[in-house]
Amino acid sequence: MASANLDLVRSIYAAWERGDYGADEWAHSEIEFVGVDGPDPGTSTGRPAMAEAWRSTLGPWEELRAEASEYRELDDERILVLVHWSGHGKTSGLELRQVQTKSASLFHLSGGKVTRLVLYWDGDRALTDLGLAPEAGSPGP
Repeated sequence: MASANLDLVRSIYAAWERGDYGADEWAHSEIEFVGVDGPDPGTSTGRPAMAEAWRSTLGPWEELRAEASEYRELDDERILVLVHWSGHGKTSGLELRQVQTKSASLFHLSGGKVTRLVLYWDGDRALTDLGLAPEAGSPGP
């Protein structure tokens, strides 16, 4: 049986898979939003700052979709999601799947809210940082 935290993260990804990045009721008001690598690394705090960081990251892309390929409950407060992105550059037309195969999102949860969201464009780096093996974990939904 899935935990409430896992259900929450799956609901977030259900929206992102549709290209809907506008909802933020799942986020704690003082969420820490971290981009570890990729086009716009950095850290911001709070929902408005997270929204601005998302706009900056998502802005150059059209039809951008995040598809969860695997969910891993690391402990009671952390869920790692392995992700494949699709979409294409607004200016270049470059297909994202051609340059990026796997990324990851690490959700820290408390009290039914996401308190910290860490994005890795390089999913292998996330696994290494967390000391995890690629084949370990649970299957996706």
